[in-house]
Amino acid sequence: MPHLPLAAPGHRAWRWLLLALLTIAGVLGLAMVVLGIRLVLLGGTVYYAIAGALLLAGGVLAWMRRETMAVWAVAAAVVVTLGWSLLEIHGKGWLPAWGFDLAARMGVVTVLAVGAAVALLFWRTAPGHRWRRACLAGLGLAVIAVALPVVLLWERVQGPAEDGALAADPARPGTQDGATTTEWSAFGGTNRGLRHSALAQIHLGNVDRLQDAWTFRSGDHTPAEGRVFYSSQNTPLKVGDYLYTCTPSSQVFALDPATGEALWHFDPQVPARAMESLFSAACRAVAYFDEGDAAGQPERFPQTAGAEGLVNTLPRSGSQCRRRVYVATPDGRLVALDAAGGFPCPGFGTDGVVDLNAGMGLRETGFASNTSGATVAGGLLIVGQQVSDNQRRDAPSGVVRAFDARTGELRWAWDALRPDATAPLAPGEIYPRGTPNVWNVISADESLGLAFLGTGNPGADHWGGNRTPEEDRFTAAVVAVDLETGATRWSFTTVLHDLWDYDLGAQPMLVDVPIDGAMRRAVLQGTKAGDLFLLDAATGEPLRPVTMQPVTQEGALPGEWLSPHQPRSEFYPNLGGLPGPESERIDGRHIWGMTPIDAALCRIGFHERQYLGIFTPPTIEKKGMVLLPGTIGGMNWGGLAFDPVRRIVIANYSRLPNIVDMHPREEVVDRPVGSGGARPDQAVAPQTGTPFGVNRPMWLSALNVPCLAPPWGFIAAVHIDTGELVWSKPLGTGFDAGPLGIPMRIKIPMGTPNIGGPLTTAGGLTFVAAAQDNFLRAFETATGRLVWQARLPAGGQAGPMTYEHDGIQYIAIAATGHARLETEEGDYLKVFALDPRSPDLTGLPPGAATRAGGTDPEDEGP
Repeated sequence: MPHLPLAAPGHRAWRWLLLALLTIAGVLGLAMVVLGIRLVLLGGTVYYAIAGALLLAGGVLAWMRRETMAVWAVAAAVVVTLGWSLLEIHGKGWLPAWGFDLAARMGVVTVLAVGAAVALLFWRTAPGHRWRRACLAGLGLAVIAVALPVVLLWERVQGPAEDGALAADPARPGTQDGATTTEWSAFGGTNRGLRHSALAQIHLGNVDRLQDAWTFRSGDHTPAEGRVFYSSQNTPLKVGDYLYTCTPSSQVFALDPATGEALWHFDPQVPARAMESLFSAACRAVAYFDEGDAAGQPERFPQTAGAEGLVNTLPRSGSQCRRRVYVATPDGRLVALDAAGGFPCPGFGTDGVVDLNAGMGLRETGFASNTSGATVAGGLLIVGQQVSDNQRRDAPSGVVRAFDARTGELRWAWDALRPDATAPLAPGEIYPRGTPNVWNVISADESLGLAFLGTGNPGADHWGGNRTPEEDRFTAAVVAVDLETGATRWSFTTVLHDLWDYDLGAQPMLVDVPIDGAMRRAVLQGTKAGDLFLLDAATGEPLRPVTMQPVTQEGALPGEWLSPHQPRSEFYPNLGGLPGPESERIDGRHIWGMTPIDAALCRIGFHERQYLGIFTPPTIEKKGMVLLPGTIGGMNWGGLAFDPVRRIVIANYSRLPNIVDMHPREEVVDRPVGSGGARPDQAVAPQTGTPFGVNRPMWLSALNVPCLAPPWGFIAAVHIDTGELVWSKPLGTGFDAGPLGIPMRIKIPMGTPNIGGPLTTAGGLTFVAAAQDNFLRAFETATGRLVWQARLPAGGQAGPMTYEHDGIQYIAIAATGHARLETEEGDYLKVFALDPRSPDLTGLPPGAATRAGGTDPEDEGP
C-alpha cells in the first residue's frame, strides 16, 4: 500500500474503527492458532494455524501502531485462505453448492481485511482524495461483480419461465403403470405406491399460471407443554366428493374438494401424554374402504357445529358404513368412520374401534402405535407400527396385523419370531418383544395376493449382539407376505446385521419393468443407505445386479459382531450422498462451518471421531463415530415417485450426517420408557437390555448448521430401465433457515435436509416440497428444470397429491412443518389449481383433466 499522509484529526474515528477491526482479527487469529495446533496434532490441515498466526500478527501490530503492516498481515491471511479454499474445493470435486463453501471459508477473514484496508485509507486521506474515490469505485465494482452472478443464478434456477415459454412435454414412449385417474385413494396414490397421476390438465405449458385455490386450517397445534413434536406428514386422500385429511393428533376432516369447506370432523381426543414417546406425532394417511355396492357415492349428511366440531345429525346405523375411512391413533386405537358422516361404525370392533394395544404388553401407552395408516387390500386392514427407538431391547413387538375391514376381526399377525401368522395368542400371551417393526407405509398387490413390508430394526438400533438369526433376517428387509394368511413368501435383507438405523422408511413401490423382453412386476425399494433395489415381486429375486461389498471390520463393540459384506445395488446410482456409482466417502476437506471457529471445531470433531466410510461401526473408541448417510437417510418415508411414460424414478433425499456416541451401561443414568423414563427428558437413549446407551444427534456446528459442506439435500431422477442418472440438483434454499435458526433469506439452491415425498404427473411435472424452506416446487420431470414455485405458510414436510373434481385438476400439500427438522409449524392444507377463467378449463367436462394432456393408463398385470 502506498504511503498515505495523515489526514486532519477529525478523521481519527477511522483509526478507532481500524483498531477495532484489527483487534477482532487478532482475537480471531489467536483462537485459530490454538484450534489449529490441536487440529495439526490430530493429523488435520495446517491452514488454521498459519492463517491464525497472520491474523494474530495483524492485531498485535495494530496495537504497536504499525497499522499498515497490520493490514498487510491480514491481507496475507486472505490470500492464504483463498489458495487453501480453492485447493480443497477442487480436491473434493467442485460440489454443486461449492459457492457457499467458498463464501463461508472466505467471508469473515475477507470482511475484516477489506474493512481494515478501507478504514486505513479513509483515516489517512482527506475527503475527496483520489484514493478515496478509487476505493469507493472499487468497492462498487466488487459489489456488482458479486451480486450480478448471484442475481442471474437466482433467476435461472429459481424463477419460473416467462408466460408461454414452456412447450408441451413430448413424452417418451413406454409402458404406463396403473396410476390413479381422478382419485387418490391411498398414501402413494394406490397401494402400489407410484405417487404418480395420469392427470395432465396442469402441464409444462401452463404450470406457471398455477395459483391458490383454497386453504384449510385444522386448528390442531402442538400442545403447550413442549414435550410433543408435531409433524403431520399427511398426504390427503380424494375419493368421490370428499377429500380426507388427518392431523398429528389423528383428528380426521372430510373436506369439499372444490372449496375446502369442512363437511365433517372426527376428534379421537388423544391425550398429549400418549404422544410423548413418538419421534414425531404424525398421521401420514387415513385408509379408505368401499364394500363395492352399486349405490353410487354416499350422500353428504347434514352437519351441525357442536362442542367437538362438526357432528353428524343422522342416525348412526351400521348400514350407513358401506364406505369407510380408518384412522389409527397414537394411543392405540384403530377407528372406522363412515366416509360420508364421520361417525364411528358400530359393526367394526367395539363401537367402531379395534384395540391395537391388545397383545402388545405395553408398559406405557404410545410406546408402540401406528403413524403411517392402514393399507386396505383383499378386504383387510394391514397395520404396522412405530416403536420408540432405542429405549429397551425388550421393546414392544414389531408385529404387523391384518384385520377384517368390515368387522375388525383379527385375521393374521406377522412377526419375525412367529412362524405361523394365523396362530392365535394363548390367554395372557403377548407378541414377541423387541422384534423388527414396520413403521412405514405398507404396499400390496392383490393380483399377486401379496403385501409388501419394509421393516425397521429390533428394539436397539445400534447394538445387536443378542439378536436372533430371524431378527437379523427381517431387519431392514423387504418382506412379501401372503394376503390371506400372513405367511412369509420371500424376504430380501438390504443391510446385514444393521447397526446404523438404516431401516426401510420408503414405501416399497410396485412397478412394471421389461426384463429379457417381457414385462415383470417388480418391487423398487429405496433405502436410507442410498441404494435402489429392484426385486421380482413374486419371488424376491434381484432383477438388477446386487453385489456383496466388503466393509470394514474395525472397531466392533465388545460382545458385538460385524457382517463382513453388505449388499449394494450396482445398476442404479447411490442416492445417499453425492449421487454416483458408489457411496460417498468424505474427509477433512468436506467439513465445514459458517466461520473459521465453528469450522475448526467441526474439523477437530471429525478427527476425534471414527470414520471409515459407510458402515463405520458404532464404537466407544475416540469420541464415537460419524454416520453418513445419517439416520434420516438417504431416502426416507416420503418415498419415490415413478413416471411410467418417461420411465423416470424421482427421489428426494438428505445428505446430513449424525454423530453416534455409545455410552457404557454404567454411565447411563436415563431411564427408558416403561420404567419411569420419558423420551423428552433423556440426554442419552438408554437401550436398556444392552451394554450401551446411545446419543446420536445430527452433526451440527456451534452455530447450528451442519458440519458437512452443502448440499445437504438433493432431488434426483433415475431411468428405471437403463440405470442412468438423468439429472440431479440440490433441493432447498436458505430462505427460511440459517445459523442459530436465523433465516438467511437467500433464495439460491444450496440443498437442505428434506423430509417428504415427490409427485409426478402425466403433464410432465414433478411436484415436491420437503425442504427446510417453505416452498412447493414443480420441476420438469424429464430435465429437472424448475418451472414453478409457491410460498407455503409453514413447512411442507409431506407428500403432495393431485386429484380431479368437476373437471378441474388440483394440487394439494399439507403445510404443517416438522418440529424435529425445525421448520415452521402450522395447521394448513394448501390447494392449488389453474385460474377458472383459463382457456385450459373453460367448458371442460368432468374427466377432461386426464384427457387435457395425457392418456388414462390401464392397470397392467405383472
